Amino acid sequence: MARVVFMGSPDFAVPSLRALCAGHEIVGVVTQPDRPAGRGRRLAESAVKVTARELGLPIIQPESLRAPGALAALRDWSPDAIVVADFGQILRQDVLHLPPFGCLNVHASLLPRHRGAAPIPAAILAGDAETGVTIMKMDAGLDTGPILARRSEAIHPDDTTATLTARLARLGADLLSETLPAYLARQITPQPQDDSQATY
Repeated sequence: MARVVFMGSPDFAVPSLRALCAGHEIVGVVTQPDRPAGRGRRLAESAVKVTARELGLPIIQPESLRAPGALAALRDWSPDAIVVADFGQILRQDVLHLPPFGCLNVHASLLPRHRGAAPIPAAILAGDAETGVTIMKMDAGLDTGPILARRSEAIHPDDTTATLTARLARLGADLLSETLPAYLARQITPQPQDDSQATY
């Protein structure tokens, strides 16, 4: 069973974390620090932290992956792969190259369209008829790495960012469940993106 570290923070990432737990050994979870939220500005935990604690998984919450101890924790966990879903931090080169199978990202668009941090509202604002989810191998660029798998999802006329996010979160988890085992078995060759088709 593959050793996997999961990095994610909001609700979008939770289905992917649960899907990974069904078929892999999650050796650690990295999520954003607790942040003030609501009128009372009380510290709120990320959705991923709440889920990881419920599942009994080890959690770290570095302010940055450059923080002392963050890289040491990742090395101690010795993952075969790192899976990232809406984590909210850029991964540095030494993290990208740490696991033998690299770092995979669950991105909520049909890359190379809508690279960047807000692909779901971007697709709605652009008037796209469909969007989807891409599983890609991360590199030093912003959502520029080679693609392992993509799956499309229609955008309904009454969709909001919230409704589309919920569907794409489930779609991403399903696609990850299918793609990661095949990738770890070396049955998938990542395909380069066509940068001429990229939008941000």
